[in-house]
Amino acid sequence: MAASRAPTTTPAAAAAADGGIEENAMAILDSSGIKDSRDLHDDRAAFLEAVRSACLAADNPSAPSWRMYDGVFQVLRNSSSLELAVASFHLLMDLGKQYPRTYLTDSDGHESLVVVKESWLPFLIGNGSLSSEMGGTARISDHLFDPSRFSLLIEAMVEPTNPTDDNNGIKAIENMMLFQYLVNTLEADFVPRHIAYKKSLDWVIFRESLLNMLLGSRKLVFKSFVKDCMYLLLNQFHPEAKDAVEGSIPSEGEAKSASDMDSSLNYLLLESERTLVSLRKLFVMVMELDLIRKEADTLGLTSRADGFRNPIMEVILDELTYNISYLSPFLLAFMEWKWKLEIILQYFSKYCGKGAVRTRRSDNSQQDLKLGSVLSFFSTTTSAKAIVKKMGTEVAQHLLAHAYQVCLSVQSDSSDSTATTEKIGASLQEISCNFISAFQNLRKVAPNIQISPFEKEALFTAATLSRKLKNEER
Repeated sequence: MAASRAPTTTPAAAAAADGGIEENAMAILDSSGIKDSRDLHDDRAAFLEAVRSACLAADNPSAPSWRMYDGVFQVLRNSSSLELAVASFHLLMDLGKQYPRTYLTDSDGHESLVVVKESWLPFLIGNGSLSSEMGGTARISDHLFDPSRFSLLIEAMVEPTNPTDDNNGIKAIENMMLFQYLVNTLEADFVPRHIAYKKSLDWVIFRESLLNMLLGSRKLVFKSFVKDCMYLLLNQFHPEAKDAVEGSIPSEGEAKSASDMDSSLNYLLLESERTLVSLRKLFVMVMELDLIRKEADTLGLTSRADGFRNPIMEVILDELTYNISYLSPFLLAFMEWKWKLEIILQYFSKYCGKGAVRTRRSDNSQQDLKLGSVLSFFSTTTSAKAIVKKMGTEVAQHLLAHAYQVCLSVQSDSSDSTATTEKIGASLQEISCNFISAFQNLRKVAPNIQISPFEKEALFTAATLSRKLKNEER
């Protein structure tokens, strides 16, 4: 996701100039009296259209007020129909792009981070039960997401869904869209901060980030939260899914046609894939945050006030170690190459050497393990047997096959692959040859071990590439 840039209209200016627009839009939503479901649906749809017209489609669009933003969010949270859920979600995403809360400004070649703190947020972090609207009017915000409610949303998504029950299916889709929107909000705050931090190394930039405050709250049990996210990742993953889902969000056409579907099953599957994309984004952001926190610790930029929690990588590795059945499906579902290789290497490091004692301000006393070094542990039958005795042949095969997949992916995708290439630590030809040798030695250690189709494909590719690269050298 690209870093957000300065919006054309600030919330303060919009509130001052367009109170009439706000009142007209809110009057549609705040209608009094008891109405039947059809009337409520029509009112909510009209409200969404009024906000879109005023804030996005007008010749001189104005930023939505706190109440307007909040109203759209409440429609998403209590949509009661697929059409309203998709329309409100799409509107929230568009408003976030048009009027970012966190963005970078460029003045005389110098980028500065801007955070519009008075802007509406779907999160309630450390502010009690009230949020202040522009002008000092307090608004009840018990429908917003504090850390506990965010964690409970993950738990609700983990629960099995009955797609034949229309209400159950719509609620499941609503939860998935809520999650996607919340992750998008975290990402929109994270990306410009990341860019600013790289240039300044100012830890305060991330100390005040939404993600850091959310995960650092005592209301969120971090280990349980990560485990639920892992379980959700495994549940949402469908190998046959189309790559086109990556980064997409429902279009207006989808919003209009959604209500005409005989069943929400197909849409539920589509949203499952989009949720998978958001889960991956969340994992990567937390891993990046932990890496930055580690760097800040080493430089002495943190304090006890920053608190402490286990890095997400440690929680993931513990879960994959104690639930070996999760290992292969998790690695299949988690496709971010840099971090996937890091997970594999750290898994091997638990069994291939003495771990360093970690303190708050210490750097690693042990050199980071590289894939080339890992393969050398399987270069002979004796050394392979020693590793397998600790971690099991099947686990070793899974990890090596997925590591080789990362090598192939990095080779074909040159974007941002420098750090990953350094972690590989050898040429593709060397990795291919050593990968084949490792599997041959594993087969000698355990002659009856089964090789999965994924591993067979990796071996076939390695053999083909190895021959091709050797012929090119001649």
